[in-house]
Amino acid sequence: MGIDLSTIDYVFISHGHSDHAGGLRFLGEQNQRAKIIVSPDAMSGKFYSKRGNLHSITTVWPKSIKDRFVTIEKTCEIADGLCVIAHIPQVHPLPKGDKHLFVEDANGEYVNDDFRHELALYTDGFLFTGCAHSGLENILAACPYSVNSVVGGFHLLDGQESEEELKALAKRLKENDSATQFYTSHCTGDNVFEVMKGMMGEQLQSFRCGTIIRNNYL
Repeated sequence: MGIDLSTIDYVFISHGHSDHAGGLRFLGEQNQRAKIIVSPDAMSGKFYSKRGNLHSITTVWPKSIKDRFVTIEKTCEIADGLCVIAHIPQVHPLPKGDKHLFVEDANGEYVNDDFRHELALYTDGFLFTGCAHSGLENILAACPYSVNSVVGGFHLLDGQESEEELKALAKRLKENDSATQFYTSHCTGDNVFEVMKGMMGEQLQSFRCGTIIRNNYL
């Protein structure tokens, strides 16, 4: 896209899973100044998935840029108009795919991840969900700012929620957030997307790496 990585000011890491932070070492080589926004629980946790065989999905945090990490423990504004939402209350249902995800406790036991390490990012009407392990509705409810667009994963994997549950969620989003445009990609299943789009129409769109969104339109 012609973006010079050396000019980036901030990098936002939504949670501690390795598929969201694997590019940090390369970034550190290209950029000498960017601050990395992350939860301290993401950096200290040991995370595992039991989809298939048990395997680690813990991020290896590069020591070469350790002085650039900014840990966020509560919802705050980190720069003018750039806000981070932390410790998202889990009032609404969580994605059923979360049942496969675990964290290692102090006794070395695998316990269900409660996603205290998950953050959301807000700026200028845009709410970025990362994977939305805490649940899309919970993230929306936790955001104290006016949201025009939601961008990110829903963590609604194919074969987890029933079609009826997906339609009910889509209906609630359409009714409760009727003025909000939703863009989703990673960790939203293809079938899930089609079911929800059947309810939400143009209010729900897909995006991919390199997509540009301006004024609520792709």
